[in-house]
Amino acid sequence: MSKHLKEVGRLLSLVLRHEPGHIGITLDQEGYVSVDDLLAALDRHGKAIDRAGLEWIVAENNKQRFSFSADGTRIRANQGHSVTVDLGLTPVEPPEYLYHGTADTSVASILREGLKSQSRQHVHLSAEVGTATQIGSRHGKPMILQVAAGTLFRGGHVFYQSANGVWLTDHVPNDALSLNAHQP
Repeated sequence: MSKHLKEVGRLLSLVLRHEPGHIGITLDQEGYVSVDDLLAALDRHGKAIDRAGLEWIVAENNKQRFSFSADGTRIRANQGHSVTVDLGLTPVEPPEYLYHGTADTSVASILREGLKSQSRQHVHLSAEVGTATQIGSRHGKPMILQVAAGTLFRGGHVFYQSANGVWLTDHVPNDALSLNAHQP
């Protein structure tokens, strides 16, 4: 991937999840923006790419953060928004256990207070320990928390799965968390 496309990919993460006004775009209530409007805004801000470049970023993003609408005319981030959007996700039964990767410095407070969405709309969880480990590694020495998702679901807790496979929920109480026995 070229340096320019990497920069544009990072910018897309910012504007499609957190600060659309940064380049003068507006997200609709589902988090979409017109592809044409996005490409024009990127051009105005010195980050011009064509439709093929945008499609490449969407297809090759290792976290599959973005998706096009069914007709291909709009684009949005799959999850991770700090701006309010309705992704139109349907509640779904999770696996018995999900995982959350974090830095070792955060474990004590999480085990005390539970997982909170903080500035985002949802808590992000992974179905695989490996994915959680990669995520936790971004913040320091990774620690993996196991979430008793099945128990929470049976107790009325709502879970969603985004287009890229990330599991989402509003919060995870501390009594549903434990340190994964197989830490990296």
